[in-house]
Amino acid sequence: MLVGHLETKILPLWSGLRPSTSAYLRVSITAHKRASTVSLHHYHHPLTIPALARMASSSIVAQARDAEAESNVTPTGYKPRYIDIGINLADPIFRGVYNGKQRHDDDLAGVVGRARQVGCTKLIVTGSSFKSSKDALTIAKQYPGTVYTTAGIHPCSSSIFDASHPSSHNSNASNQGDDTEEAEHTPACDPDPDAPIPDNQIVDPAKTADIIASLRTLITTSSSEGDGSNPSPLVALGEFGLDYDRLHYCSRTLQLHSFSAQLSLAAELSPQLPLFLHSRAAHHDFVACLQHAFGPRLERLERGGVVHSFTGTVDEMTELMDLGLYIGLNGCSFKTAENCEVVKAVRLDRLMIETDGPWCEVRPTHEGWKYLVNMDKKERQVEIEAQAQAQVQTNVDSGTETPKTDSDVPTENSNGDVKRRFPKKSKQPQQQSSKKSQKKESEVIERFKTVKKEKWVEGAMVKGRNEPCLIDRVAKIVAAIKGVTVEEVCEAAWANTTKVFRGLDDS
Repeated sequence: MLVGHLETKILPLWSGLRPSTSAYLRVSITAHKRASTVSLHHYHHPLTIPALARMASSSIVAQARDAEAESNVTPTGYKPRYIDIGINLADPIFRGVYNGKQRHDDDLAGVVGRARQVGCTKLIVTGSSFKSSKDALTIAKQYPGTVYTTAGIHPCSSSIFDASHPSSHNSNASNQGDDTEEAEHTPACDPDPDAPIPDNQIVDPAKTADIIASLRTLITTSSSEGDGSNPSPLVALGEFGLDYDRLHYCSRTLQLHSFSAQLSLAAELSPQLPLFLHSRAAHHDFVACLQHAFGPRLERLERGGVVHSFTGTVDEMTELMDLGLYIGLNGCSFKTAENCEVVKAVRLDRLMIETDGPWCEVRPTHEGWKYLVNMDKKERQVEIEAQAQAQVQTNVDSGTETPKTDSDVPTENSNGDVKRRFPKKSKQPQQQSSKKSQKKESEVIERFKTVKKEKWVEGAMVKGRNEPCLIDRVAKIVAAIKGVTVEEVCEAAWANTTKVFRGLDDS
């Protein structure tokens, strides 16, 4: 009688809420009903039905509002799954090498293992030169079904098209000049960003033909290694495009030449590969080159592509989406308020996510950081409440709840309101703690130990080195900015990625 009346009084309160909220409330009211029944049976206390309903509903309605407000936190029961579409695992930093010096042991296996632990089970390793593309393929063979690759020439690596450039790119070449990963990304002495390379290089057509022929061979050879049950790990042509923010690495002339030459190769491949694209401060030229190769609406681009690490404007992004391209977001996409407005405008059906590690981590100075802090605060609270609720339910089911004293007995006043008396808490002596125990809790969730590279130990992350296991931060920030759930972000990104890069969902 009592339980039935409670259900008719309370259940309609959450009839319009989301499924995840309703599930949370059903657990809560079950605990109320069982606890109330036990209390009544034990004390034979004459509570009226309206009073009990008020006692239960006041806390439940408050919980309903909180749960609805926090509904963009990963719901209980959903296990996020991620594909990191851009991770530079071929960089020596993941082997413990920084600026050409070995600082700690090779920990690539630990990086991949941590990614798997958070649900990032697919990694696309970006090739940005002949060397890094080949190294990426080697890594993919070590982690079949987890690691996939791209092959291409990054705009900052495009100086190899200069007729006077000394480096060689063929398979027998030694790792000299700008064809080494260190020279591309972490040179001992960076060029001056304020001193761009002048546009006076001479392009040698014969050398260009040789480079493109070598890239074609690398792609076709790698693609032919796969079969129906074991697809090739090479899933895209790239990373290539234009970067006018980094003209100190390669001139505008050579970047345009490199991009156009690789687009011609992409159009000639049969079957075509998806494109893994780079565009930074070069939108007009970038779109013009794509349209020249594939038509005004990119109608001849059979497999689509993604513009990764996007930091452009809303208008630029809208044009790219309207052309059928996808948008890749990482920590660099959240730096400013303007960046976050772009993220808000990205359609879920065009979204992919990435870390672009070891760079592009989400930092406290980024505009997007505050969204991560709020999301993690809510996630921690949800976890605490879920653990407490689970313990209550376990105690009720096992009959081992703490015996109640007279001070626990609910009492009813003349108005039918229920009041509960609680014993005064005794003061606990303050304990002095060491500085280590007084360390302030991080404002964001840190799932793994992080140390400086000089203090690296097995199993630890390296401070300042972005990893795939941090991709959940990207998903949370995107969800918070867009006002959707983490599940919606993860599932949309997964569906889009497996649609474009075929073979990822089959292994």
